[in-house]
Parts: sequence; C-alpha cells; structure tokens
Amino acid sequence: MAVHAACKRFGQQLGGVQGPGLTRFGAVSSVSRRRQLDCREMSQLVKSNGRRLFLVDTLALVRRLEAQGVPSQQAEAITAAVTDVLNDSLENVSQSFVSKPEMQKVEMAQESNLSKFKSEVQNSQGHHFSLLQHETEKLRNDIDKMRSELRYEVDKVNAGQRRIREELSNQSAETSSLTNKLDREIHALRAQLEAAKYDVIKYCIGSLVSISAVGLAVIRILM
Repeated sequence: MAVHAACKRFGQQLGGVQGPGLTRFGAVSSVSRRRQLDCREMSQLVKSNGRRLFLVDTLALVRRLEAQGVPSQQAEAITAAVTDVLNDSLENVSQSFVSKPEMQKVEMAQESNLSKFKSEVQNSQGHHFSLLQHETEKLRNDIDKMRSELRYEVDKVNAGQRRIREELSNQSAETSSLTNKLDREIHALRAQLEAAKYDVIKYCIGSLVSISAVGLAVIRILM
C-alpha cells in the first residue's frame, strides 16, 4: 500500500511536466537503470516523512537530469518523487522484516524461556525422582514387613506341625503301652482261667470220688 501511494504521488508530481520533459525523463531513467551499479557515492541524508533516514545521492541525480535537458524544478520534483518511492519502499520492507536487535531480543527471550523450561523440567524430574525413591523405600519396607510376618507365620505353622507330630508320637507310644499292658493282662487272665479250670476239674473229680466212696459205703451197710 505504501509503494502504491508513493507511485501515485510520484505520478501527481510529474503531472506538471511537459511531454518533452517526460520523454527526456524516460531516457534519463533508462540511463540511470544502466548506471545504477556505478553510482556508489551518497551526497546527502534525506529524511522521509519524519519516520526513517535513507541515503540517496539526490544532488547527482538532479545534475544528471539537468544534463539531459530537464528543467531544474522538474529535476528536483522527479528526485523528490524517486526519493519518496524509495523511502516508502524501504519503510514497507522494514515493516515486513524483523530487525536484528528485535531478533536478538526474541532469541534472548526464547533462550530465557528454554532455560526456564529446562530448570522446571529438571526440578520436576528431581521431585518425581525423590517421590519415586520414597515410594520405592516404602514399598521395600512393606515387603520386608510382609516377609517377616510370613516367616513368622511359617515358623508358627512348622512349630504347630512339630507339636502335632510330638503329640501323635506320644499318643502312639501310649497306645503301644496300653496295647502291651492289655496283652499282658489278657495273658494273665488266660493263665488264671486255665489254672481255675484245672482246679475245678480236680475238685469235681475229688467230689465224684468222695461221693462214690460214700455211696459204696452206704451200699455195703445196707447190704
């Protein structure tokens, strides 16, 4: 938009220039385009609209226009218009791009943000690592506690099993002792029964003999 306005203003300023002047200006413009690489010296510093400063060799341009037959006022108007166009173009370009100090400022801000982000990440990592260590230590303590409780329960079960084995062994010994005692008593009873049987038999035989003798004696008396 700035370039368009400058070109429009340049056309308005050239509106008062006569036809031959315009023809000469076209020739001068062609010569200026061919020789613009050779024109390196800057004669003065021109201020553009109070916004930027642009280096342009206006005096040399006016002298060349006058050398081509362009009137002095028209040469100055053409030079002013060209200067405005160049300044507006430079202003447009400067607005389109970022300056080096601004780039450095942005880079410094980005580096600061990056450093801050790295610091936050490191702090977060340290915090999470400490939490992880704390949780790991707590879990290790819980595992050790559970292991101790499990070992205690296992020892308790083993002690109970040993006690049961001892009780079973004692009961087995008592059962064996009772069995042996019963066997001895049974054998003693059998021996006593055998002895009593023999005594009964002897008693019966003696009784029969006595009865027989008494009977025979009675029979003899009666006869």
